[in-house]
Amino acid sequence: MGNKFLALRKSEVAKVAPDRAALMGKIDMKEIREADRRWLCLLFGEPYEAEFQSGAVRVYDGNGDEILTYTAGVGWHEKESKARRKYTEL
Repeated sequence: MGNKFLALRKSEVAKVAPDRAALMGKIDMKEIREADRRWLCLLFGEPYEAEFQSGAVRVYDGNGDEILTYTAGVGWHEKESKARRKYTEL
């Protein structure tokens, strides 16, 4: 295959291929993370907050303590809150 053929093929492919650079420019990861946080807060309700982070869902209580984590490989994992830790130390 010569250079002319390769250039022709590249130009023809460019006509039908999606403009990935333009698509990536439209994506604002900050907005996506904020939307994920809002949906998770709606799911768990008040006073809990949740966030999607690195493939995991983290759920926090009203004091900001992480109380639940979900990851695809492990599933749900309970975390002891500071309030419960104080109670069990008595």
